[in-house]
Formats: sequence, C-alpha cells, structure tokens
Amino acid sequence: MKPDAQNDMSLGMKLLTAGTAACVADLATFPLDTTKVRMQIAGEGRALLLASTEGSVLAVRAAQPGLLQTMGNIVRTEGARSLYGGLSAGLQRQMCFASVRLGLYDTVKSFYAGIIDGKKAGRSDSLNIGTRVAAGITTGALAVLFAQPTDVVKVRLQAGNLGSNTGQVRYTSTLQAYRSIALKEGTRGLWKGTLPNMSRNAIVNVAEIVCYDVIKDVIIHSGILRDGIPCHLTAAMAAGLCTTLAASPVDVVKTRYMNSAPGEYKGALDAAVRMFTQEGPMAFYKGFVPSFARLVSWNIVLWVTYEQIKIKVNNIRDSV
Repeated sequence: MKPDAQNDMSLGMKLLTAGTAACVADLATFPLDTTKVRMQIAGEGRALLLASTEGSVLAVRAAQPGLLQTMGNIVRTEGARSLYGGLSAGLQRQMCFASVRLGLYDTVKSFYAGIIDGKKAGRSDSLNIGTRVAAGITTGALAVLFAQPTDVVKVRLQAGNLGSNTGQVRYTSTLQAYRSIALKEGTRGLWKGTLPNMSRNAIVNVAEIVCYDVIKDVIIHSGILRDGIPCHLTAAMAAGLCTTLAASPVDVVKTRYMNSAPGEYKGALDAAVRMFTQEGPMAFYKGFVPSFARLVSWNIVLWVTYEQIKIKVNNIRDSV
C-alpha cells in the first residue's frame, strides 16, 4: 500500500475504519480488560469481592490473586458472561473514542507537519517525532471529551456491578447505568475522571500510535521488512509494551476514581495520594500482567485489522 493511501481516504471512512478495527480488538481482548479492572480496584491485603449469580457476595481471599486465578474466580462465581460485562459500553466507547484518536491521527499529523516541518497540507509522511507526539496528544485528549461517558459506564460494569461499600447490584443494563449516573450524579458523573483520563490517553496515544507509527516506518525504511503483516505484528507488539509501561500508573488511578462512590475521593490526585500512602508505590502497577497481555494482544488485533481494512477499502476504491 502506498505511504499516503490513508490520506486518500475520506474523513468519514477514516473514522469508520478506525472504530471498526478497535471494536474487533475489544471483542478479542475484553476478558483481559475486565480482569485488569478487577485487579486494579482490589485493595492490597483486602479480599477481592465477587458477586455470585444468586446475589450473594464472596470474598475470595485476603491476598490479591494473579491474572489466571482472578479470571478463574470470576468465571466460577459469576459465570463466563461476566468477563464481558460492560461490552456494549466498551464497543460504544471504541466507536466514539478510537475513531477520533486513531482515525484523525494522520489528518492532525498532516496539519502539524505543515506548521512544524513546513510541509504542504495533506502530507503525512513526516518523520519529525515532535509532529507525531503533538498529533498523538491532541487526538488522544480530544477523543476523551467525546467518549468519557461510555468509559465511565464500562469501568463500573466491569468492576463487577457492585457498589464500593455494599454488595448490592448497581446497574441492570448499560442504558440503565447511563440513566442512573445522570440522575444521581448529574452530567458531571458521566464525565467523572475526565482530566486523569485525558492524561492517560494522551500518554497512551503517544506510546501506542506514535510508537507504532515510528517503529513501522523505521522497519520499512531500513529494509528489514516490507509493509505487510509481519511488519505490522512487530510494530504492534513493541507499541503494546511501550503503552503498558507508560500508562499503567495513570490507568490504575483512573479506574479507582471512576469506579468510586460519590464523595469517596476529592479528586483524581486525592485517589493517587491515598493509594500511595495506604498501599505503596507498587499499587500503581496493579493489574500490570493482564494490562500488558491485553494491550499487546489488543494492539496486534487492532493494527493488523486496521491495516487490512485500509488495504481492502483502497483496493475497492481503486477498482471502481
């Protein structure tokens, strides 16, 4: 595929292609994401609460279990479907979120290239790292403003549908969750954690999209691999590792704060300080293993799917 093939696509097709690829990646990796959330909200030395299908609450063990054990506990006590709790909100989030942060990336990069590099509008092959970082931060932060309500609902449903201090079921469905949050917490409740989420996704976008973009170009320009699936796989795995290392601390704080009851924390900074004082610095890397497994596998599915969809779309367009 030509280097500027993405730029030849219409803006609407870019957004649709990016959102579709992200939904496919979410479907493939959602159980890992749910397990990650459960591990992140579990306090050190505190039992991990699981809700059985009969409505009772089971404290599995005092020490936090690992990835496979947490996943097994969820399946055993809540059923396999619980691993996909919040999936509809997750897919809604990806169509709103990924379509902006990924679908607009090349367009915004071209805009910044014209400012930073003096390149003509429409060119997206700038190798300037500053151009790519600026585009990644911009689209990552912008995407949060559109998708934050879907992220809040997704996190709360993934948290096990339990209140922070009670064993009562919070929400019966995704739509009921939207209504309940809006009625009880107002519009601010749906956009709860926007600032930490913007920080997280600015970091994620730079670590994920920019790393993939740069590594892919280096591999192709150095002649190591051609622009194909092996190249996409290699760049995607490297991007997944970079993303996990960079985003885990902010991700844990975001998850804790967005899942908290009204008034539990004064803000995201308060949540971070209390985590540090009560649980130590390693609390910021809780759920690292499922986060790493999820982000690497998610990046592989996302980028391979995204690149293949772009190729098919351009082939169809060229044949018309």
